[in-house]
Amino acid sequence: QVQLVEFGGGRVQTGGSLRLSCVASGITLSNYAMGWFRQAPGKEREFVGVSNWNGDGANHADSVKGRFTASRDNAKNTAYLQMNSLKPEDTAVYYCAATSFVRGSYYPVEYDHWGQGTQVTVSS
Repeated sequence: QVQLVEFGGGRVQTGGSLRLSCVASGITLSNYAMGWFRQAPGKEREFVGVSNWNGDGANHADSVKGRFTASRDNAKNTAYLQMNSLKPEDTAVYYCAATSFVRGSYYPVEYDHWGQGTQVTVSS
């Protein structure tokens, strides 16, 4: 059974930092690119960042570029999203997801497995 479990969400003030972790079981992470998405109330799920299969490349949405970094440790079967300089508009439920497109994808429909989500709240 495949499971992706996120850790590290919480409440932080504007300008603060959080690191989200996504621990995978039931799959070998090196066979997947690992993406991060977020969904705010009343909005569609949006792409945040993705780390390709071996971690030597990552892409990020323009809204988080320079502030967020997607990475991974395949030996630990874990993906990470480091979030710095957080803003109130970053408030959302954050999801990790695994796709067999090893270079990653911007599109939720192309992801095979999803975590349950973790809440991130940034207060002004």
